[in-house]
Amino acid sequence: MEFDSDGVRLHYELHGPETGPPVVLVHGFASDYTLNWVGTRWQESLVHAGYRIIGLDCRGHGRSAKPHDPEAYAIEVMAADVRRLLDELGVARADYLGYSMGARIGLQCVFDFPDRLRRVVLGGIGVTGAVEEAEQIARALRGGEPEGASAASFQKFAAARSVNDLEALAACIEGLALAQQLDDERLGSIRTPILLVVGDRDEIAQDAAELAHRIPGARLVVIPGRDHLGTVPARQFKDAALEFLAEP
Repeated sequence: MEFDSDGVRLHYELHGPETGPPVVLVHGFASDYTLNWVGTRWQESLVHAGYRIIGLDCRGHGRSAKPHDPEAYAIEVMAADVRRLLDELGVARADYLGYSMGARIGLQCVFDFPDRLRRVVLGGIGVTGAVEEAEQIARALRGGEPEGASAASFQKFAAARSVNDLEALAACIEGLALAQQLDDERLGSIRTPILLVVGDRDEIAQDAAELAHRIPGARLVVIPGRDHLGTVPARQFKDAALEFLAEP
């Protein structure tokens, strides 16, 4: 299914019982709904628990349109895509589950329209993240020699999937890098219940504990032996998220 988000065509999927509590799933950079949430058995776990899944392919990813303008990927714009999807479906309030880029988008959603979100699970996110190396990653995606481990990893991951448009992904990481820093005042104003989940070997979200400390009431779950990609399918991640979302 598709909808128009301020002139950009975005793909989304619905799974689970129509009467189930809605939860929006937003994937990581260079991924999409299917890769992030289906093969990792998140879709299966959430549907089994009775949730109504609203799965988004972010702009520049999966089966959604892929602009080549970095300004099209400003964090506020990508958060607005989530709000427009909720409007499209007539969903007044939903839970949210995001990973990596999807987690940063979720945090922006909390800043911009907290009244639309009930409980929020953010995985693979810290205070800084991969956007600190956006220039190197963008150059690598455009065919340059990777400068550093992160750029090499993203280049390999993105190039392995034919559905990816590497120029669009380069523009995306450049646009996301323009986001303002996560300052204490904005983080301290959050009242939405938030669960942070990170692997103890996550090379991208190494400062997740600092982020948890700066968000009032945020909980942090650290999964042993998992790196950034390996955290997504972890059973401990699913168990923690389902327990958190089930709370009133």
